[in-house]
Amino acid sequence: MTVRGVVQGVGFRPFVHTLATEMGLTGHVTNTGEGVVAEVEGAPAALARFGARILGEAPPLAVVETVDGEDIAPVGGAGFTILPSRAQGPSRTLVAPDAATCDACLAELTDPADRRHRHPFLTCTHCGPRFTIVTALPYDRALTTMDRFPMCPRCAREYADPADRRFHAQPIACHDCGPRLRLLTADPDDRTRAPHPAPGPDPVADTRRLLATGAIVAVKGLGGYHLVCDATDDHAVTLLRRRKARGDKPFALMARDIADIAHLVRVRDAERALLTGPVRPIVLLRRIHDPAPAPGAPTPSRAVAPGSPDLGVMLPYTPLHHLLLGLPGDPPGPRLLVMTSGNLAGEPIVTDDDEAVRRLAHLADAWLTHDRPIRIPCDDSVVRISDGEPLFVRRSRGYAPFPVPLPVPVRPALATGGDLKNVLCLAEGHRAWLSAHIGDMDDLATQLAFEEAEAHLETVTGVRPRLLAADRHPGYRSGQWAARHTDGRPLVRVQHHHAHIAAAMAEHGLDGRRPVIGVAFDGTGYGDDRAVWGGEILLADYDGYRRFGQLAYVPLPGGDTAVRRPYRMALAHLRAAGIDWAEDLPPVAACPPDERRLLARQLERHLNCVPTSSMGRLFDAVSSLAGVCQHAGYEAQAAIELEAAALTAGEDHGPGYAFALRPGPTYPARPVGADTIADPAPLLTAVVADVRAGTAPALIAARFHTAVADVVRRSCALARERTGLETVALTGGVFANTLLAEATARLLRQDGFTVLRHRRVPPNDGGLALGQIVVAARTAGAATP
Repeated sequence: MTVRGVVQGVGFRPFVHTLATEMGLTGHVTNTGEGVVAEVEGAPAALARFGARILGEAPPLAVVETVDGEDIAPVGGAGFTILPSRAQGPSRTLVAPDAATCDACLAELTDPADRRHRHPFLTCTHCGPRFTIVTALPYDRALTTMDRFPMCPRCAREYADPADRRFHAQPIACHDCGPRLRLLTADPDDRTRAPHPAPGPDPVADTRRLLATGAIVAVKGLGGYHLVCDATDDHAVTLLRRRKARGDKPFALMARDIADIAHLVRVRDAERALLTGPVRPIVLLRRIHDPAPAPGAPTPSRAVAPGSPDLGVMLPYTPLHHLLLGLPGDPPGPRLLVMTSGNLAGEPIVTDDDEAVRRLAHLADAWLTHDRPIRIPCDDSVVRISDGEPLFVRRSRGYAPFPVPLPVPVRPALATGGDLKNVLCLAEGHRAWLSAHIGDMDDLATQLAFEEAEAHLETVTGVRPRLLAADRHPGYRSGQWAARHTDGRPLVRVQHHHAHIAAAMAEHGLDGRRPVIGVAFDGTGYGDDRAVWGGEILLADYDGYRRFGQLAYVPLPGGDTAVRRPYRMALAHLRAAGIDWAEDLPPVAACPPDERRLLARQLERHLNCVPTSSMGRLFDAVSSLAGVCQHAGYEAQAAIELEAAALTAGEDHGPGYAFALRPGPTYPARPVGADTIADPAPLLTAVVADVRAGTAPALIAARFHTAVADVVRRSCALARERTGLETVALTGGVFANTLLAEATARLLRQDGFTVLRHRRVPPNDGGLALGQIVVAARTAGAATP
């Protein structure tokens, strides 16, 4: 009998052993590259019940995909045993993601009579590290980063006892056998000197005291280092923000329990389930506008998430986190912690201890570290609930490397994703394995992390790709890596927005035989005409696409400079709409006179002004026009703050705005090939009128969101009228905006459309590689018969 799925590292062999013993069956069980293999002898009826119970009673972290059996000659024997793993052959089993501390382990952590009381690495077969410590398969202690910690006699007895919860739990540990914490502190007068060990006997207690006095501590977690400070301390949060050069980008919070944040945010049942479940991602929770004071509840600094409509909150997911937030009876300490990735802006999360001391030297005052290596970086996942279902912003810890099922089987393939929010994907047959979040590929350290992640994912999946897929942008480093590593394998370049739409189709199980109306709105994507696309309506399947609609082109003056200064995008849109740059308009006032004169000449002469149809850039422009955001210190800041403003507008928005829909093409220097053009000129004229009438920014923001949802509705209705298609896929980073996404989906459903929204991968570039895989497989003829 071979059991496939997530069946290693989850206590499956002990489960099979216990079940067989209980039922009086004989034989043995082992791990192999295929999964868990058991040879079981008994009466036919008992064997049938045994197989049914394997499916119905599997351990909490297990996911049983198939149970295949065959009759073999009986060999006799007594009892049931667990055999050593067999490593021969390719790996085809699934590695379990890391899991949050279970209730049984938490009870031991807080019990002074238990031998693992306050042990920061307490774990069992139902919780703890998995993916981040695996070095190879089959999943055995010798093939994890726990191999350097010999089990003490008591742990060894538990490991060998079928009645124990830690029977064959590979990360088993205790105070006697390790791993061990160590606290290092920086020299406040000379940060160039190496940090020195803290003298105290309890690194956790010393860390809590440091945090309570405003220190920033680099804490080694499951998948990398976090930078941690007391979230209620204005000085500490502001200092961390300044040291990390983070601008106003929100920080994530870790709360001891939901009660500590219930006065700040709305927590619905689905969000509560995410917060308290086995993954424990960062959950984006809508802030309560003007929250009432909650006596005794901690209040985070305003510097935690300025301008954001949400707070990103997670609950403790390791024993160390519980210890840092305090157990019952501990001295008072911080109850809300800022937990942000231990890295410099744009770099991958730090995992190596020596590297953490070096790269975080100017960020941290101390390092709470330990001697268990992290095999692969893994940032915290970020999830929100939208329309009652999870919507990923970042799919990483707790979800990677669990595969996404594919609707069409493919031969082994690798997709390298994009250059922002990079995630790569390996696929074979009906499975696509996405890596953990890697980051933005501009940095050399991120590119090295990409290579490490690709090699590790090949190791744990057994996939040896014979086809490569990458974005069409010639400057993308992810695509350049693919071009350098073809080794004779075909490389398929996939258009950015086609990949977004294909990802939505794939995760919803569409086989691609019938196109969908794909609405792909984001900040940037390399277009077929070398323009910057991002406001696209494509009629697409896996084989190809036709550009049915687009946002009207405007010049993108100065590339990334326009992204960092939304007022430049506003001025470009005003010029394209024929609206004068009058001094009473916020973007005109925000642009220094010298820059304004240069920008005018640049737009007149089309110097460094690639055309763009980006909906993300239109959000920036309206955010600037409304006076909400003129300078963006992080990606999508202007759009996020515009959404935050719209959420405060109430239900009655008054007169709305509207795009003009007209036939294409629109930009004379470039053939665009779109059937229809969504022209924002009437909308911008109305926004300017509202600004001059003194209309509140919140109302302008709300009316703009309504207008975008309406133009999608009208465009899709036109596409259905001409093609008969009735399925719409909403994708791209703009649809991480739940106010827009929910309103758009609601209108489309009212019109009878089937609406596909992302539920398994993010709508942003973190889901791009999944779409690249299915498009490349079809394009290269690599789809299996």
